[in-house]
Amino acid sequence: MQDYDGALKLLLQATAASVLRQITGMTITKWLSAEIPRVQTMRLDLLGETADGHLIHIELQASNDPLMALRMAEYALRIYRKYGKYPRQIVLYVGASPVRMADSLMQPNAENPDLAFKYTLIDIRDLDGSELLASPHIEDNVLAILTRWQDQAATIRQILARIANLEEQERRAAFSLFLIISELRALASTVKEESERMPILLDMKDHSVFGPAIREGLEQGRQAMQGTLTRLITKKFGTLPAHLESRLADLSFAELDEVADRILDASSIEDLFPKAQ
Repeated sequence: MQDYDGALKLLLQATAASVLRQITGMTITKWLSAEIPRVQTMRLDLLGETADGHLIHIELQASNDPLMALRMAEYALRIYRKYGKYPRQIVLYVGASPVRMADSLMQPNAENPDLAFKYTLIDIRDLDGSELLASPHIEDNVLAILTRWQDQAATIRQILARIANLEEQERRAAFSLFLIISELRALASTVKEESERMPILLDMKDHSVFGPAIREGLEQGRQAMQGTLTRLITKKFGTLPAHLESRLADLSFAELDEVADRILDASSIEDLFPKAQ
């Protein structure tokens, strides 16, 4: 499984100001240590502090945990023990399936009149994605893919365009995070397909982590296009001569695309390969 948890933390702790404003209504001025020692160490996802001293605890959840309310209650008590004040607690749900978790541990009733616990549960798809895309912070732009969009491909292209305008080191980091985050919506292949059409991949093919996957995706796409063209050519002109079949196998993705453009107007099979004559 991709380390989406780590990627989300990096994005939120960097400058995802629009996301934080939408889910907390406050500005976090610094991040605190997320380790809460006790009998066993509990590691929170994110623990921040506002300018006026309020604590904000954010947990990132990609699946429906039936014990989420209990976990949040335990976190709240550990935080209070360490810092002497209760945090405002938010669970930011980033999963693909509908959220089904309870946002409270127990409401007061006849058996437990004094016991009540509640936290804020937010589905990231309910955030304003257009505001995230309009944000000047690339972290907000990347996180926008997790919100609701009618045209996800267009949204991906907008995010990639922002990434492409970054300096090389920042561009590599942002693209890596974007590729990881897109897995939460099963969009990694779409991200790769869209990025193939952009200059961003000119230097991403050598990325130590994602380079092999990108190169593999490019080659798979090239082979698929080659197979499709072979079938179309055979259907229109008959069996493809061996020397032209070899020529087709050596063409790049862009060159295959040029051949595809010629198929409708070509009067002979040789017209498809003018450079081979």
